[in-house]
Amino acid sequence: MPLQALKFNPGVSRNSTTLSNEGTWFECDKVRFRGGLPEKLGGWVKDNGVAATGVTPPAGSFWGVCRSLWNWITLDGSNLLSVATHLKLYIQDTIDGNFYDVTPIRSTTTNTATFAATSGSSVITVTDAGHGAQTGDFVTFSGAVSLGGNVTADILNAEHQITYVSSSVYTITVSVTADGSDTGNGGGAVTSEYELTTGNEFFSTASGFGAGGWGGATTGFTSTGWGQAAATGVGVDMRLWSQINFGEFLIANVRGGGIYLWVPASAASTYYRAQVLSSTNTNTQEGTAYWTTDTSCPSKCNIVHVSDSSRFVIAFGCNDYGESNINPLLVRWSDQEDYATWAPSVTNQAGSFTLSSGSEIIAIKPQRQEILVFTDAALYSMQYLGAPFVWGFQQVGSNTSIIGPNAVTTAANLTFWMGIDKFYVYDGRVQTLPCPLWQYVFNNINRDQGYQIFASTNEGFDEIWWFYCSDGATEVDRYVVFNYADKIWYYGTLSRTAWLDTPLRNTPVAAGYNGQIIYHEQGVDDATTNPPTAINSYIQSADFDLADGYQFQYGWRMIPDVKFDGSTVAAPEVTFSLTPRQYPGSGYGTAVTGDVVSANNYTSTRQYTVQQFTTDLPIRIRGRQMAFKVSSDTVGTHWQLGVPRINLKQDGRR
Repeated sequence: MPLQALKFNPGVSRNSTTLSNEGTWFECDKVRFRGGLPEKLGGWVKDNGVAATGVTPPAGSFWGVCRSLWNWITLDGSNLLSVATHLKLYIQDTIDGNFYDVTPIRSTTTNTATFAATSGSSVITVTDAGHGAQTGDFVTFSGAVSLGGNVTADILNAEHQITYVSSSVYTITVSVTADGSDTGNGGGAVTSEYELTTGNEFFSTASGFGAGGWGGATTGFTSTGWGQAAATGVGVDMRLWSQINFGEFLIANVRGGGIYLWVPASAASTYYRAQVLSSTNTNTQEGTAYWTTDTSCPSKCNIVHVSDSSRFVIAFGCNDYGESNINPLLVRWSDQEDYATWAPSVTNQAGSFTLSSGSEIIAIKPQRQEILVFTDAALYSMQYLGAPFVWGFQQVGSNTSIIGPNAVTTAANLTFWMGIDKFYVYDGRVQTLPCPLWQYVFNNINRDQGYQIFASTNEGFDEIWWFYCSDGATEVDRYVVFNYADKIWYYGTLSRTAWLDTPLRNTPVAAGYNGQIIYHEQGVDDATTNPPTAINSYIQSADFDLADGYQFQYGWRMIPDVKFDGSTVAAPEVTFSLTPRQYPGSGYGTAVTGDVVSANNYTSTRQYTVQQFTTDLPIRIRGRQMAFKVSSDTVGTHWQLGVPRINLKQDGRR
């Protein structure tokens, strides 16, 4: 019998059964397609910077789960990366690689904090009636004196994380154990700087008095009205940030909180705290507060953005003039080229507009000469008109959904996003994006964690990535990819919390749950560990048969076709597998496997023009249907599949 080519359509499809998908790929992990053929994903490496200020986390990491990354270059050429977590805000400079803590200071108390120690314990009790902090917040003390023993002034005058709060009293844990001489109170002349209140790592539920926000408890996309009970099952929102540049300045917003401005200092390697934008600041102390702003600036908003060419600062879902509560459909903007002026007048272009469809603005995305505004029920196009109307709003989609604020991205002048139960694309009109993985994704997704979902591009491979939590998971553990050039899909498992595809860094930047910045498409292994570990990757076909399965098929030889360019070891290898079964409803039988080993040594050079590897694999396999799989689990291996061949013949009906 002649050799049969094992060639399958590019992309992965599993909206139906393995048999009805014959001719396609059905399962995969850590695999992409290029030129219509599957290959292993590129590797990733850990950024080795360290936190330079504040409470120092382990080397090469930062405190909290990062939900937003933003990259820009200042006028002096500094390449900066802003890392916004549920606990802190950092700036990383590529000059030294350090993470600088620029978390805003929420409040400062003077001469009110006192300390009490217990001999034999490292827990210090702090009394400060005006602290307003919660468990997990950070505080920095200065001006304290020694408690008399091991707890010295240097131990106290530092940044600490609050471990317990009860009314005017809270506790911190220091690096020493108090002794019997630690009977002082710290001197009574202490300055206490309390950082921005920390947020939640993920969406959760709480119960009892105090659960949820004052006046109503948020549950998913909806809120209970003022005065209604906050009972069992109240939703507690997670901490999200939005970030954007105004020139070389950084403007950042905590969803549901204030707008903050960070200005680079003139001194090298000097990084000061970000400042709140919604109060009057006239000083230039610490190189950050270079402005005077009126109090009409929004004090609370859900998303902040800066329009690209017209240079307005825009707040989406914010409090109105003279109000303190958020109107979730209100859009407000500053005067043009002036982030400090928000009160409308005949001499400026500041203004506002309230959308009419939906109950809340969920997300925004700039696209060419418009800003797309997503509510929970519609899509609006926001366009600059100039004075006197300034901004115009046109509804371009109705009865649409978006699953989270970060579930949208733009590539090739198209905008893609994940809805509650399907994918969308906008090219001037809203369309459903067909997905052959629809059942796989939406039948096993944790919609309660929709705000954790984020989308980004990997432009080097024409890809849109969505990261999400599988059903029952509270951490991101899966991804699904749409290749917009080839219009194909594939998927896999990977834990990331944020992703930024920036031309200012050599490769895409991501964040992991362990407080690390991770650069993708570098090397071929997982280099977040030392030594690097292998990335386990595989792809498996749907079932194929002979003559529609009328007869069994018998195979006795495979001719591999694969290349290993990009590998970094001698003799990289992959495993080919064939798995039989007798009927579509029966389980798979025992797989027949064989290793395909390269004859080239990739430790001295990464590219070869002549591929040499295992010439053929002897097999003995019989079944009505079979599935083909290629996989790798060794360090230093990169592969791209060609079109292998197999010797098959008919072998009766039993």
